[in-house]
Amino acid sequence: MSRIIHPLKPIYNQNSQILILGSFPSQKSREVSFYYAHPQNRFWKVLEKVFDEKIINKEKFLLQHNIALWDVIKSCQIEGSSDASIKDIEVNDIEFLLKTSNIKKIYVNGKKAYDLYHKYLENNLKIKAIYLPSTSPANAQFSLEDLAKRYEVLKN
Repeated sequence: MSRIIHPLKPIYNQNSQILILGSFPSQKSREVSFYYAHPQNRFWKVLEKVFDEKIINKEKFLLQHNIALWDVIKSCQIEGSSDASIKDIEVNDIEFLLKTSNIKKIYVNGKKAYDLYHKYLENNLKIKAIYLPSTSPANAQFSLEDLAKRYEVLKN
């Protein structure tokens, strides 16, 4: 298992008010250089349902809704896309994002992102992250509708 460095820049601007953090980009996302790129991942479908809007340009959509997007992990060892295999973690500089934007709330996509945020970042950043269920296809216990209900908090 070799060390992989996070290949994606955060999506945000000075108007971003909420931050959604994942754990680390999937193999597919790393290949195509964009977040939640695996066709079975429901992240973008959930946002379309929540905001009742077809997403054409993902980055533009996020910025129009003052949503920032990034991951907790800057680099790690990982097998494929398996969160369970992640080890030897270095975290991203989330503090930089907070200083250069208007982010007041942080949401995490999935248990792994939540646990890592709590372990490595929460004490330093002084913002309690709000857990949202993973949109990953591995999280089969939640239907698209269930996920959309949980993600409604992004609109407020």
